[in-house]
Amino acid sequence: MRLRKPLAAMAILLFVAGCGSGGGETPDACLAPAKAYLSALADAPGEVRLAAETPISDCLGATEAAGTQANVGETLIAVATELNVKARRDPGGLETVELGYLVGAVRKGAAQSSGINADLERRLETAARFKPGPGIFGASFEHAYGKGYAAGQETG
Repeated sequence: MRLRKPLAAMAILLFVAGCGSGGGETPDACLAPAKAYLSALADAPGEVRLAAETPISDCLGATEAAGTQANVGETLIAVATELNVKARRDPGGLETVELGYLVGAVRKGAAQSSGINADLERRLETAARFKPGPGIFGASFEHAYGKGYAAGQETG
């Protein structure tokens, strides 16, 4: 009987300590500047890794601190914006594949984060598909973007 109470208390403490910890802190590679993401994305549609080992999807943990989440999100939006400018110049080019990969990888990671990254997903998609003036992106953009997106979903 005396052993049950301490064991029960320890079990409760372990349970409470484990709540909300879905994998630890954000990998250091995710806190790199936009330049590091752009460099890593040059490998798309192949496997893209930040600092040679961290998939972009790992940067969207459900337990990120709010400040870390904001910093990672700001960097991702900056990367998407820069790639969008280049993709508009060459809709079927490598930057469009990279842009699709980025969005696919972020969606993959966000799917594991209990909805806390939904706003980031919307903002990223808006930055990725921004097109001033009327009209839509053509088939070459959609093909290259789709190729990158599928790869990002698979290996991102």
